[in-house]
Amino acid sequence: MDFTRFMNKFNEIERQLSPTSALRLSFDNISPETEEPPDGNKRLWGVPVPPFVSDKVVSWIEEEFNEAPVFYNGNTVLKKVENVRMIDRYNTKNPTVGTLYLTATHLIFVEPDSNKETWILHMHVASIEKLPLSTTGSPLLIRCKTFLSVTFVIPKDSECHDVYTSLLKLFQPVSINKLYCFNYQPAKDDFPKNAGWDFFKLEAEFKHMLVPNENWTLCSMNEKYELCDTYPRQIYVPKEATTLMLISSSRFRSKGRLPALTYLHNNKASICRCSQPLSGFSARCLEDEQMLEAIRKTNPNTDYMYVVDTRPRINAMANRAAGKGYENEAFYENIKFHFLGIENIHVQRASLQKVLEACEQKSPTMSAFLNALESSGWLKHIRSILDTSSFIANAVDKGVSVVVHCSDGWDRTAQVCSLAQLMLNPYYRTIKGFQALIEKDWLAFGHKFSERCGHIQTDAREVSPIFTQFLDCTWQLMSQRSESFEFNERFLLILHDHVHSCQFGTFVGNCEKDRLDLKLAERTFSLWGFMANHLNEYINPLYKPNVDESIKANLAPQCIKFWRGMYSRFESGIHPREPLGDLLLDSKEHCNSLEDHVQHLTKRIASFKNYISKSAKKLQDATSNTAKVSKEPASAEINDNKYNYDKKLSELSAADDDHPLKASNMSFASLSLNAEQASAPQTLPEEINSVAVDWKPMRNVTTCSCSTPFDQFTKKTHCWRCGDIFCERCIDKNVALPGHDSGKAVPVCRGCFRQMQMQKQSP
Repeated sequence: MDFTRFMNKFNEIERQLSPTSALRLSFDNISPETEEPPDGNKRLWGVPVPPFVSDKVVSWIEEEFNEAPVFYNGNTVLKKVENVRMIDRYNTKNPTVGTLYLTATHLIFVEPDSNKETWILHMHVASIEKLPLSTTGSPLLIRCKTFLSVTFVIPKDSECHDVYTSLLKLFQPVSINKLYCFNYQPAKDDFPKNAGWDFFKLEAEFKHMLVPNENWTLCSMNEKYELCDTYPRQIYVPKEATTLMLISSSRFRSKGRLPALTYLHNNKASICRCSQPLSGFSARCLEDEQMLEAIRKTNPNTDYMYVVDTRPRINAMANRAAGKGYENEAFYENIKFHFLGIENIHVQRASLQKVLEACEQKSPTMSAFLNALESSGWLKHIRSILDTSSFIANAVDKGVSVVVHCSDGWDRTAQVCSLAQLMLNPYYRTIKGFQALIEKDWLAFGHKFSERCGHIQTDAREVSPIFTQFLDCTWQLMSQRSESFEFNERFLLILHDHVHSCQFGTFVGNCEKDRLDLKLAERTFSLWGFMANHLNEYINPLYKPNVDESIKANLAPQCIKFWRGMYSRFESGIHPREPLGDLLLDSKEHCNSLEDHVQHLTKRIASFKNYISKSAKKLQDATSNTAKVSKEPASAEINDNKYNYDKKLSELSAADDDHPLKASNMSFASLSLNAEQASAPQTLPEEINSVAVDWKPMRNVTTCSCSTPFDQFTKKTHCWRCGDIFCERCIDKNVALPGHDSGKAVPVCRGCFRQMQMQKQSP
């Protein structure tokens, strides 16, 4: 359906009608009686048409668009193609046949036999290639930023061309205001729109580092982004820095990115970041030299500091010809300079492309894959980033301050500064701390997400996997020191995918100023708000807090690994049936549920003992009173019985506290004392049955109850009430179970949720 043609014709018909026609009536004036016209009134595709819509409009729509709109899972389908084959390179002889749906936001492939769905978000598409026509149809190769590579063979070439041209228009908007986040609405109201936007405050983050203090102060000159428009409003500089020093240093640095504090260690050693100086072959700036000297003086532990240039020396020397370059050692006193050789964005982009080619080999052998991976140089680049980060972390740990820069200070600088802090501070190895680290060093201090991730149509040479490398390096550290990180691999994968999806506004824009100008906090949802509702999925079951203050990366070649879970995650047949992390997390959750249930039952048993003790005391008092007032001949026998009863009771009272029959106050009949005490035991069966003691094993479960098949990237989740296993779509409810003492909301399936709602409503 050509929407533009439709609207043009609609407006033309409207102009032909009189100003007082029914078409110009306000929608607010429609009464409930006119919303559902009686039988015999006009209808469009079986749907009742309100009377204010002209017959001429209805007739024209029926004539021009004789097909009713198609919907799939609530999404309007722009194009539907039957008998499409999806080719898996591991199973080329038996391709999957299904239906392809093109919507405004997704490309959806549905396999009717297995009920499996493959959803491809348009924003995740990296490239689309229309392959030569074959005997079976017209192939369409789609490569995604999530490293999914899929080929659809469409029977008719004309239909393939329609899908191809539509995707070209949809997958990469021209304007940033056309991104997915500005139209995204969650399927259900899981969290409000403002949730997550207030999780991080730069001022609070620096207070966590005890800044400002006697050496560092808040600079107010960037309140309106006049000093540097890609820096945050709040930047922290040495107290000795004067206004002239700050202005001159900003003018002497590329993009105005002057040296500013990003991390202060507990030994007063600091990490500052900036961009390359505009030194050329001989230029100098006295104020910039004074600025670096002021930074050195903030650390009284040593009489020198490091300036780390993350580029190869030859690259820095080449930049001098363009009037940029690096600091002249003769002009900067008490400073040691180091070049640490991380390649530029163009080399990294080409390297990742070779990695993908290695992963997409049609018949990969061991030697072919390893040779292709080695020739890509990807692992060498990852090690180089870790090496530079380790150098910075070791220097700071020994009490030496470091100033870091690359070319413009927002690619390699962001990588190594954040990784060094990850090694130094255990706070940044928690979920909350890692998010704060990203907010500070990537979002507040600026990174060109729009260009590097290809959010909008831009120069292809600006695209580069800088943030992907940061996550890869984090995964390398996690692999070596898994007990030091609160989050798991799934947490990193979710971050990677949503940085590229633009589903949330968190990573839209290149700096703080851009995000304020776009009013993202008002117009979009936050990724942090979404992730806060799924924290249980990101917990590392092996995490041991406060084990080590700082960690070190093992840079031996054997310890730098290929991240199969990222670059080959969609390849069937190469992953374990159940990831070890998921099994451990599932076992931990089951233990937590049982412990919570035991704690609740222990308290219930104690309450029952209290009921019984009160009843026994009343029974004892009643028996004593009866014995005193009785004067019958048989009283001796009664007194003998009372004596025996009192004797046994006194023996029980004198017993040890752990006697199996002893309670705080021994009793026997409180269950019928009054309505309040009698009602408590009646809820006990519901409390016991509300918690699943046995959970279904994950090993042999291949499909969900909704017929969705489980594969290597579909997480299996247990219902805490019935113990069965479901997919994430079928277990989207969280409620507190009556049998848990904590009252914490836990995952339950839809069937259990409905049963609990019915039990609440029943008297």
